[in-house]
Amino acid sequence: MQNSMIQGTQSATKRITLTTNQKAFLLFLLILAVVLGLWEMGARLGIFSQLMPTASATIVNFWSWISDPFFDYGPNDKGIGWHLLVSLRRVAIGFALGSLVAIPLGILIGLSEVTSKAVDPFIQILKPVSPLAWLPLGLGLLKSSENTALFVIAITSIWPTLINTRFGVSNVDPSYLDVAKTLGASRWRTLFKVILPAAAPYIVSGLRISIGIAWLVIVAAEILVGGTGLGYFVWNEWNNLQISSIITAIIVIGLVGLILDRLFGLLQSWVAFGRRV
Repeated sequence: MQNSMIQGTQSATKRITLTTNQKAFLLFLLILAVVLGLWEMGARLGIFSQLMPTASATIVNFWSWISDPFFDYGPNDKGIGWHLLVSLRRVAIGFALGSLVAIPLGILIGLSEVTSKAVDPFIQILKPVSPLAWLPLGLGLLKSSENTALFVIAITSIWPTLINTRFGVSNVDPSYLDVAKTLGASRWRTLFKVILPAAAPYIVSGLRISIGIAWLVIVAAEILVGGTGLGYFVWNEWNNLQISSIITAIIVIGLVGLILDRLFGLLQSWVAFGRRV
């Protein structure tokens, strides 16, 4: 009888054993509940500024924006979905322009140690420059707020892809190059069949970092250049003192950033897997 009770307890324990992902999800829900609870309490007790809405009011506001994201009642009264699409379009164009410069330039630099050392000071000087510093220069050069936003996205997203491409190309296993040379492969064939496939994981890793920077920069660019977009939405809602709408925009920005990162993470895993195979 006692043995059967012990066996029953053990089987019940096995049935309720949670996986790591399940435990992480439950912990996430717990942390979220604590944060929302403290937020609600702080707003109701007056610990925060009077501008700060309660968590419950913010959730209601969030749902109102998400449930009807594509309404259009005029230039200054559009759903958050329209702003999101405009921001995504700008990021896609600016990121593509930056990548079209960064990848070929990274390959060129990576193939020559002399060129790499000569160009490195320029990279190290320009890489840490804030996107806000590029905005006045972009307006002065391009005389267009739209083109300036694209310019800032491109110039700030170049560096991770450029650096990773250079590193990947310059660190290809020498044995791969020796085999290609032994087989009589031309320089171009060696580049496309040996060097680029070997460097692909590094290139995609750089692209993954760059898309995150591009998505980060777009908000600051749109706040200053105006027009439509999530950055403009944030600034416009601040002028209306709608903090709950700003928090909604922050959540949307974070979720889209997470999705973009996961997509490039999948691409990076696929490229790395193809390289192993």
